[in-house]
Amino acid sequence: MADEKIASIPSGFANDNALVSTVRNTYLSFLERRDALSLSNPGTFENINREVQRDVFLNNFMFTGLRAEWNKPISNNPIFQLSHQLSMGAQGMSPYTFSALYGSSKVFLQGTMESDGSLVARSNYRWNDSLITKTNAQIQSGQSMLSIENDFSGKDFTASLKGMNPSFIEGGLKGIFIASYLQSVTPSLALGLEAVWQRVAMNSSPEALLSYGARYKGPDWIASLQLQTEGPQGSVISSSYWRKLTDKVSVGTDLSLQFAPGLSGPGGVMGGSLQKEGSASAGAKYEFRASTFRAQVDSKGRLSCLLEKTILPAVRVTFAGEMDHLKVR
Repeated sequence: MADEKIASIPSGFANDNALVSTVRNTYLSFLERRDALSLSNPGTFENINREVQRDVFLNNFMFTGLRAEWNKPISNNPIFQLSHQLSMGAQGMSPYTFSALYGSSKVFLQGTMESDGSLVARSNYRWNDSLITKTNAQIQSGQSMLSIENDFSGKDFTASLKGMNPSFIEGGLKGIFIASYLQSVTPSLALGLEAVWQRVAMNSSPEALLSYGARYKGPDWIASLQLQTEGPQGSVISSSYWRKLTDKVSVGTDLSLQFAPGLSGPGGVMGGSLQKEGSASAGAKYEFRASTFRAQVDSKGRLSCLLEKTILPAVRVTFAGEMDHLKVR
């Protein structure tokens, strides 16, 4: 495998040139050691704590009220499915949502239209086994958003490049651009970094952020740590821990600490004492034969619960609620 990667180098030139021969042998030795580790792909930097944030916690599921969903499969290969969703008592959610989904080995398309006129369109296109392009367009309440993302997955790494609302039409570049890289260094440990560059408008200064991340995978648990540097605005440290207790039960915790310089002097000049703020959350997920229950509590006194119940293969009902114990009314 390593020899194939340098087959394009003429053997005579590589053997006669001492420098090229040294570089070639070093590179071959590195590839052999790398292959001997049997490293696996660690996923994307964005999903470094996906087991906690996207599976156990209610962040992507939470609402208040009742929701019923009916899915109508049209075909299985390629996948084509229609969905109708009704919501009651849910703040910020439309009473009725219609969506259509199409998927094949190379293409994924999904469109969602709500009764208030909001539109969401998603598409994925797989160019080959390593490269995939993802797009997401949203039109809600007179505002629009467009994101384009490219993920390149190697044997033991993933590199991503993402742009949100990119624009050149105002005489310069504006939008949000994110570049990330996550590399497996041992069978259990992965290290990575993420760089963010953003400019909201041409009359404002661009901002840049840099984040570092680590992910460690045990036999039945996963821990992650992230450090986000925000320049003079301070930094944020977040950690998460996920554990699978049984085949049906998994738990997760998340801790976030923010450090920011305080204000001093009559004009509120930066440089005062360091301000610290933290938050913690814990959650659990229970999977039953025809239902899934999630519960989450955080250090601000919020308790959230969500129950998804499959009544029929194509019909699913979701109940959700949240109680804020510390909020003063």
